[in-house]
Amino acid sequence: MSLIEVHGLTKAFRTYKKEPGVGGAVRGLFHRRYEQTVAVDQVSFAIEEGELVGFLGPNGAGKTTTLKMLSGLLHPTAGSARVLGYVPWQRDDGYRRQFALLLGQKNQLWWDLPARESLELNSKIYGIPAPAFERTVTELTELLAVRDKLNVMVRELSLGERMKMELIASLLHQPKVLFLDEPTIGLDVVSQKIVREFLRDYNATKKTTIVLTSHYMTDIQELCRRVIIIDHGKIFFDGRLSEVIDRFADFKIVTISWLSGTSFPPVDLRQFGEVLQQTSNRIQLKVKRDQVIAVCKRLLDELPVNDIDIQEVPIEEVIRQIFAR
Repeated sequence: MSLIEVHGLTKAFRTYKKEPGVGGAVRGLFHRRYEQTVAVDQVSFAIEEGELVGFLGPNGAGKTTTLKMLSGLLHPTAGSARVLGYVPWQRDDGYRRQFALLLGQKNQLWWDLPARESLELNSKIYGIPAPAFERTVTELTELLAVRDKLNVMVRELSLGERMKMELIASLLHQPKVLFLDEPTIGLDVVSQKIVREFLRDYNATKKTTIVLTSHYMTDIQELCRRVIIIDHGKIFFDGRLSEVIDRFADFKIVTISWLSGTSFPPVDLRQFGEVLQQTSNRIQLKVKRDQVIAVCKRLLDELPVNDIDIQEVPIEEVIRQIFAR
């Protein structure tokens, strides 16, 4: 049995549709019109112990709603789920002690307390012995380079420092499952790199199962071998990240260059592919995947090419095209 099993999970929200004007407000007192929005629609997947899975989708796709149901914060409209053998929304104490949810735009630390005191409060809630608490805090603060910030008020920490402390608070009780919703949002590139390296090492050493949502494709590329793409509440793709390019990118990027001063024949480059960039001695073309070999041969035969480079389409571009569909 998988560590996380989700079958036909569905969540619909009913919202009141107010009519405009005073008359509409009065009519709303006696007869209200509601609209139903399906945020998650028949979602099914399974995640094994120790996996680090990227959960991708555009804004409003249903990512956070899914994580909240798996954390027990929301009850589903239909479907079932089991995490660590528990039904999340039954909120068993045994389950709550084995998972953590970190929402990048929500705070769990007390704003007007030093970070250490917030962490100590969390340790009391989870019943963590003092020696284990000190050992864990020392280890995590050193790994995340915030050891010297423990006695600083949370409201005085930078965004990056605060997010690292939030991550430490989520890991104090050493959860077996960690749900991360935009953990690097708003962080500078240095802080993003530190958090990514920490998560990679933590997953490798502790075998913690991690489900990660992020709009930063660097997070996904560096951390996740497997991705689940959700759009309009439905699973669009579930598989290895490398398969996303193979399946959804039907072209490659071919770049040719020639020596400065070399005369370049006046040819219509569109016969080789779509021209993306052109400079005095360099051209970048978008070429259909099944035509790359033939096009490269023609380029070498017909043009004074000094160097040629073939690359896959950047994963950010592929994901952007998927979302645009």
